[in-house]
Amino acid sequence: MAKKRKSEYIPHKHKTRSPLEGKSFTGKLDVSRAGLGFVMVEHLEQDILVRPEDMLQAFDGDEVRVRIEQVSKKGRAEGVITEVIKRVQTEFSGRLEVSDKFAFLIPEKKNMRTDIFIPLQKLHGGQDGQRAIVRISEWKGKSKNPIGEVVDLLTNERENQIAMKEILVGNGFPLRFSDAAQEEATALPDALDTDEIARRKDCRQLLTFTIDPVDAKDFDDAISFRPLKNGYYEVGVHIADVSHYVQPDTDLDQEAYERATSVYLPDRVNPMLPEHISNFLCSLRPNEDKFAFSAIFQINRKGNINQYWIGRSVIHSDRRFTYEEAQQIIETQTGDHAEAILILHEIAQNLRAERFANHAINFSSQEVRFRLDENGVPVGVDIRESKAAHQLIEEFMLLANRQVATYVQKQKVNADPIPFPYRVHDVPNEDKLSQFAAFASRFGYKFNLNNPDEIAASFNEMLEKVKGRPEQHVLEQLGIRTMAKAAYTTENIGHYGLGFEYYCHFTSPIRRYPDVMVHRILQECIDGRVKPDKKMELKCRHCSEQERKAMESEREANKYKQVELMRQFTGEIFDAVISGVATFGFWAETVLHKCEGLIPVSELNELDEFHFIESEYALVGLHTGRRFRIGDKIRVQVQATNLEKRQIDFCFVEEQTKPKKSGASKASKITEKTKKAARKKKDRKE
Repeated sequence: MAKKRKSEYIPHKHKTRSPLEGKSFTGKLDVSRAGLGFVMVEHLEQDILVRPEDMLQAFDGDEVRVRIEQVSKKGRAEGVITEVIKRVQTEFSGRLEVSDKFAFLIPEKKNMRTDIFIPLQKLHGGQDGQRAIVRISEWKGKSKNPIGEVVDLLTNERENQIAMKEILVGNGFPLRFSDAAQEEATALPDALDTDEIARRKDCRQLLTFTIDPVDAKDFDDAISFRPLKNGYYEVGVHIADVSHYVQPDTDLDQEAYERATSVYLPDRVNPMLPEHISNFLCSLRPNEDKFAFSAIFQINRKGNINQYWIGRSVIHSDRRFTYEEAQQIIETQTGDHAEAILILHEIAQNLRAERFANHAINFSSQEVRFRLDENGVPVGVDIRESKAAHQLIEEFMLLANRQVATYVQKQKVNADPIPFPYRVHDVPNEDKLSQFAAFASRFGYKFNLNNPDEIAASFNEMLEKVKGRPEQHVLEQLGIRTMAKAAYTTENIGHYGLGFEYYCHFTSPIRRYPDVMVHRILQECIDGRVKPDKKMELKCRHCSEQERKAMESEREANKYKQVELMRQFTGEIFDAVISGVATFGFWAETVLHKCEGLIPVSELNELDEFHFIESEYALVGLHTGRRFRIGDKIRVQVQATNLEKRQIDFCFVEEQTKPKKSGASKASKITEKTKKAARKKKDRKE
């Protein structure tokens, strides 16, 4: 009998080839803790799966080129990385493993898929078991491990100091500037060039002052003021002229772009620019002549603008005010330069009223800052609310930002708009907004969702009526969560939250790179020599991504400090407000310390069986109907803290309904059920 061929046993099946197969795309790599990679590509509905062996030399967060090899029946594309276009992180923290012949850094990052090889001559004193920061210097060919060099040893520092550094490094922010960038910064002249002064508008004789936080070191904006004979006032918004010192295509400029933003943690600032520039050369310090980029307005008390001028200037700040000092002048109507500050305050309030009349949304702002001891350990919190002095500066900065964007958008090159980093804010997500409106209606607040203007008007009406009411906190927080995220882009869609058709960031170039780009383009427009930057949209996306990473760093650092603060209160009971709800439990924030902890749903099992009702932002008891809803006031006991995980565990405390017994030391006690749950959790941890 003739032997059958293989094809006679397995019928040939013709597979329909996907049009995506063989094509290459550029995207961002996201590596899971399990080691699988997913490349997120704009305009593709689904991420591209990349297995560990197909990742080339890419790390989590890198911009990569990926080629699609196959597409499953369910539409999941699988590919291989063919190029690392941009590495977003070159420094990593971890522990050293050192032997007689070689050394490695074992990274802290859970989704880091390889250790870093360190030649012994690059250890720089590092020893086995020490925590260190290593910078990758090369990764050649098919080598399994990148090669790195120790740039910082962390062993001799306090634990909280190490944690802050690891947070910055983990989000891709270098802790130091390169020698080349530092040398460029140091070489910049301290004295102002007389020829450059002659080319600028001289504003040194105008009354000029800064208003900043009490602990500020980099003063990047100042206000000048003088009355005019026509009944208007000349108000100048003067911004540190960083672009005069930081020239394109220098090491200094490249490092500022890569960082894109300063990062503000509770105990430190990781600056975008070296300290010599940010705190000395460019900082608009009192009693010193400084170069500035200015927007000067003729404006009346009602906020009506007669005319304006934009250009480079030289200024001299006469006085440095803290916000507290300026606020006292506004409240008492007396003090240094009281007349100027009071008139500026009146103009600012009228500008503010006009914004809200034009459908800007009036969310109240509140800043929580930790009070730290000499070791950086938090001993309490300060809550700072936006007052008239803050609003004075805010409104004039908004005015300058809007005017600059409006000016640039009118400029054209060959009838085409100039690529420009607008700061945009989209309208709220429809699904989130509908859910929020339904929730707000339970408190009696009605929303008109017919168009963006009506939505904004409904928000403002609710925010005004809710002031001082029990539901204020929850509705404000949930309202903010419905909003889109602001971003940088060349595609201007306006700024919905501010109610502006054109808007950009012009006023903080010491700490934001988009402002530096705005200054450069603005000067090109003034000179009439615009060179359109074809990579501007790519730069905008980079700056938006770096802003997101900075916010994540700040969130992680604040959470660490919360845990550090609450360690001393283990076992104590506090008033709290439910700040978030999920299927697995809810978060509560203490009223006194503004510290957030989790109460897992398993801790509530003895009260009832709870299910998450998304539309109500609540956990609801299946048998009792009892609700734990976002915004509810409760009492919690601090049960455990974990600095490594940056986690606070709370236990829900049931209020005692029976009359208090004579001699009882607390107004309310933990019920026996809650005590039992707490003991069970403690036993599990031990």
